[in-house]
Amino acid sequence: MRIGHGYDVHRLTEGRKLILGGVDVPFERGLDGHSDADVLVHALMDALLGAAGERDIGALFPDTDPRYEGISSMLLLREVMRRLGEKKLRVGNADVTVLAQRPKLKDHIPQMRENLARAMGVPVERVNVKATTEEGLGFTGSGEGIACHAVCLLEE
Repeated sequence: MRIGHGYDVHRLTEGRKLILGGVDVPFERGLDGHSDADVLVHALMDALLGAAGERDIGALFPDTDPRYEGISSMLLLREVMRRLGEKKLRVGNADVTVLAQRPKLKDHIPQMRENLARAMGVPVERVNVKATTEEGLGFTGSGEGIACHAVCLLEE
C-alpha cells in the first residue's frame, strides 16, 4: 500500500467558469489558471502521483505548454491514471476536502464523486469529497481563492 497527499490553491477571478471535480458550479467567479484550474482535481492528481513516487502535475503538465491551455483537468486525471496503470497501481480510495467560503458545494458533491470515480475507474464508494469553510479566515475565508487537500491510497 502507498499513501499520497496533494494540495492545490487557485485565485478566484472574474470572467472564468468555476469548475470543481469536473462540475461547472454556478458562481460569479471562476478559478484562475492555465488549464480549467480545477483545484480539486489538481490536488487529487498530486496525491495520486505522490503515492506512485512520481513528480507533480506541474512537471507533467507545465503551464508553459500551450497544449494544456484551457484543458479539462479530468482529461489530465485520465492521463495520470494511465501512468499508474503502467506501474500496476490501483486506487484503494481517495478523500478530498475543498476549502471555500463560497459557493456552497454540498449539492454538487455527488456529481463530483461520480466524475472522479469514472475517471479513476473505481466504484464511487472509493471516492469521498467534502467541503468546508474557514469561518471567514485567510484567503479562502475572504473569498480570494479556493484550496483543496487530497489523500489517496494506492495498492500494488
